Amino acid sequence: MQRESLSAYIGIALKAGYVIIGSDKLATYNKKLYLVLLDTNAQKSSRKVYEKLIETGIEGREIENLGELNNKTYKIIGIKNKGLADEILKQIN
Repeated sequence: MQRESLSAYIGIALKAGYVIIGSDKLATYNKKLYLVLLDTNAQKSSRKVYEKLIETGIEGREIENLGELNNKTYKIIGIKNKGLADEILKQIN
C-alpha cells in the first residue's frame, strides 16, 4: 500500500465532498456508498457499523492509522464516488 497516494486520494475526496465521516453518519446514510474504510484501532461501535455496511455489499477495507493519513481523527469513513473509490482500492491492493 502506498500511503502517500492513498492520503492524496482521500484528501481529494474530502475536499470534493465525497466522504461521509463517522459511524453515526454512516449508520443513517441511505444513499449509494462505494467504499468504507475502517481504522484498525476503531472502537466496537464503528466496527459494528462497518460490518453492517459490508453485509449490504459495500466494498470495505481496514487501514492501520486511517486518521493519520490526513491529520484527522476519524476512525471510519465512507466514499460516495465510484471513481475515487476505485482509485483508493488500487492504492490499498
